[in-house]
Amino acid sequence: MSPHPARLRAAVIGTGAIVAGSHLPALRAHSDRVELVAAVDVDPARLEAFRAQAGGDRVAGHPSTEAMLEAERPDLVLIGTPPSLHRDQTVAALKAGAWVLCEKPLCLSLAEYDDIAAAEEASGAYASVIFQHRYGSGAAHARELISSGELGAPLVAHCQTTWHRDAAYYSVPWRGRWATEGGGPTMGHGIHQYDLLLHLLGEWEEIRAMTARLVHDTESEDVSTALVRFRSGALATVVNSVLSPDEVSRIRVDCADATVELTHLYGHRNDDWTYTPAPHVAPERAAAWRTPAQDVPSSHTAQLGAVLDAHEAGVRPPGSGREARATLEFAAALYKAAFTGRPVRAGEIGPGDPHYAAMHGGHPDWAPREERA
Repeated sequence: MSPHPARLRAAVIGTGAIVAGSHLPALRAHSDRVELVAAVDVDPARLEAFRAQAGGDRVAGHPSTEAMLEAERPDLVLIGTPPSLHRDQTVAALKAGAWVLCEKPLCLSLAEYDDIAAAEEASGAYASVIFQHRYGSGAAHARELISSGELGAPLVAHCQTTWHRDAAYYSVPWRGRWATEGGGPTMGHGIHQYDLLLHLLGEWEEIRAMTARLVHDTESEDVSTALVRFRSGALATVVNSVLSPDEVSRIRVDCADATVELTHLYGHRNDDWTYTPAPHVAPERAAAWRTPAQDVPSSHTAQLGAVLDAHEAGVRPPGSGREARATLEFAAALYKAAFTGRPVRAGEIGPGDPHYAAMHGGHPDWAPREERA
């Protein structure tokens, strides 16, 4: 039997709540395969507090990405900084030969994504984006049932991210601004759910959309809605909101033989998925749809495991490449459809299209308030 590969050396960039609360537990859960050796933060006090939590002197602290990459040469870099920093930090890590696992959104535009893809091509390393809802056992089971045709053809779907964020949430300077967050709940909140919808239903063909800023004093929207036609013929509605007191995340797919529904908030387990058979379906067939006995919650831990598996096998990890770009393209198409008032087809946004370079496409109605006054 061949020996187990040596543990990968990992570094984190950003040591705020998402890294300390989600990435660090994921690294600990896979401590037999990966070790945290370094952390980066521009705030010395926050960096030292994280190092104390993560392993003290075993985790080297650095004030910049460049200094860390030069000194540590990690195998894997996990990024949890504000979105406007993701592209440059991801490209730097790839150029240093490290694989990347970055918080969503991976970057702020399709143009930035293509910069990352070019860095992947040049380095041979890969960059994945955190879309942890794909990786729970319930999601894997539902995707298999739908893609295999076991539930019949997908016909109608609903994707809902209706959350609530107050003015204090948007007091953080980078939130709600196009240049630093890339958009509103379409980019920062609902992206997890419609990524899972795309994972379940596959390629889409056409999208029509509306966005609005109804409550918050932000540059970007605080609610968006979309109608989507998938290549399979299925039709879907997508709602992304930060105005909703009763918070819920939900996906429902009505197929010819069954309705599959997921209801949760920030993560799901097997029990959050339900299957309702059509009247013509025999009970014994429906009984076989139950989610698997093993319950793997959707989590950073589950996704990190998939990335480590890919690294060990030397193959492109899930959540990267075409998969990652497709979700970003969906966001860009939603915004373009909303700003232009016309349907947008898959694949139409490329270099030269204003929505390729920025989600808002330079639309004057979405300039900062003081610029429109």
